[in-house]
Amino acid sequence: MVLGHAKILPGQTGHTAGRELLKKLYLEHTGEALPQIAIQERGKPCFVTGKWHFSISHTKNHAFCVLSENPVGVDAEETDRNINLALAEKILSPSEKAQFDATRDQRLALLTFWVLKEATAKLTGEGLHGYPEKGTFQLDDPRVTMIHGCLVAVIEE
Repeated sequence: MVLGHAKILPGQTGHTAGRELLKKLYLEHTGEALPQIAIQERGKPCFVTGKWHFSISHTKNHAFCVLSENPVGVDAEETDRNINLALAEKILSPSEKAQFDATRDQRLALLTFWVLKEATAKLTGEGLHGYPEKGTFQLDDPRVTMIHGCLVAVIEE
């Protein structure tokens, strides 16, 4: 598995930055041109052929892409993003809500749970349907790292 990062350039969309990053990573790690991409029934992008899987996420300023031989999902959020803490009531499981209530930095906690849930949704291709009931994460999950001021979660099957 390889994770790549790119700064989004002025005038560039996050989608474009993510696809360019995917193209670069694919060439670097396979020596081949990027294969055709299809969209699955629930909107998950995938390669039409080959053994590789990918996931892309972008924030206002950064794009992240993960390329793997296993199904994978990535999500990123800038840590200075304004977020409504009341969202915790809607998206957190009871276990996650207890962790959220007990932490000093609830904004960072909510963003941590959010990237874990989004990365999982991207991995499975199910979207966020069924959350918060699906998945119970821990705030200290090692699959979440800080990269260029962003919380980035990578979940691989």
